[in-house]
Amino acid sequence: MLEFPAIAIDGLKGVGKTVSTKRLASTVFELDKPRDFDQIANIPDILLSETTPILIDEWQRHPSVWDSIRRAVDDGAKPGSYLLTGSIANTDTSIHSGAGRIIRRKMYPLSLSERGIDNPTVSIKDIFASDTPFGVEVKGKSEVTASQYIYEVAASGLPEFRRLTPESRKIAFESYFANLLSHDFNQQGVRLRQPETMLRWLRAFAAGTATDAGYTEILDASTAGEGNKPAAKTTIAYREALENLWLLEELSPWIAGEDYFSGLKRSPKHYLADPALAAYLLDLDEKVLSGSNGWNPHAERFDSKYGSILGRLFEALVHLSLNVYAGVNNAKLFFAKTQKGEREVDFVVQKGLKVIACEVKFSPTVSPSDCKHLRWFIEQVGVDCCDAMIITTGAAAYRQSDGIAVVPASLLTA
Repeated sequence: MLEFPAIAIDGLKGVGKTVSTKRLASTVFELDKPRDFDQIANIPDILLSETTPILIDEWQRHPSVWDSIRRAVDDGAKPGSYLLTGSIANTDTSIHSGAGRIIRRKMYPLSLSERGIDNPTVSIKDIFASDTPFGVEVKGKSEVTASQYIYEVAASGLPEFRRLTPESRKIAFESYFANLLSHDFNQQGVRLRQPETMLRWLRAFAAGTATDAGYTEILDASTAGEGNKPAAKTTIAYREALENLWLLEELSPWIAGEDYFSGLKRSPKHYLADPALAAYLLDLDEKVLSGSNGWNPHAERFDSKYGSILGRLFEALVHLSLNVYAGVNNAKLFFAKTQKGEREVDFVVQKGLKVIACEVKFSPTVSPSDCKHLRWFIEQVGVDCCDAMIITTGAAAYRQSDGIAVVPASLLTA
């Protein structure tokens, strides 16, 4: 990436943007520190005189930095000169987009392969690189159990949160949301008169994880029994503010699929940026999700009344990971679903004309019926479908006789 003169790293607060980019920088300006802010505000040419690479952290606190760097790129800045990080999307339309000058990349919470819990053996890159559809060898053994995946759902992909005990993590998440809904909303010029209403909306959104529930449904669920609901204009402003904080992840439908299918859904599927955020909002930790048998990190199976939401939270964990793997490969991530919902493929990873179809199942085993939507998808798409897989909590990666791959989530990587 450092072959480009200027790179902007966007992403959720706490995802590790500053720590990661500091490792690459020779000069650092942190604009949430008064001394650094004053230097940038009062000495505009300082960005032309300091040793590169130069990191400007929380650049949106002084948006004119963006235009200064854009002009520096136009004037011939060398590759790797500038790094910008921000936790709030810039909404100032008076600032140039930076298109063609500043490369934007999004940083996600840690994917499963980045968490170091296993040794991945199945690569998205290898699948796309293969000239033979379904031709990549699929193998590998995983020691990661279903209970460990539950732990990964709750533990978060935010580095600082992963180091905490479950009780401390709850306290940290409470503070995290309180800060987001006060300080960070105010930074966008949005004033929350009733933060609890926004929190209830977020809880309803979390309950709709991995579904395409409409925003009216989410609003109704969050304000059940209330006659005086927030106006649509208000909820739209709130939602936009949450999106600008990189908190919401909307998965787009695979519109290109209309070349193969008719009547595909056009509404997005909903996720939060990290399934641990959804688990916290729903008051679900690893002990609760593990059910009546209690928390046992080595258990293969368990009895939990939260089976439905657990399956969707596991799907959210896979969604997070696939977002990372797709990004590394300059690919895009979608889902495919017919209007009536009779056919659905959880994820479609697309690079050029090639697509990989993925289904997710919170189970160590796969039955023939689990593959019916994938087989339907392969039939319709033909040679453009370069592979198809079911992502599970199982112990082994292999190909079935029909060519469909079965891959434990921890064995999948970019």
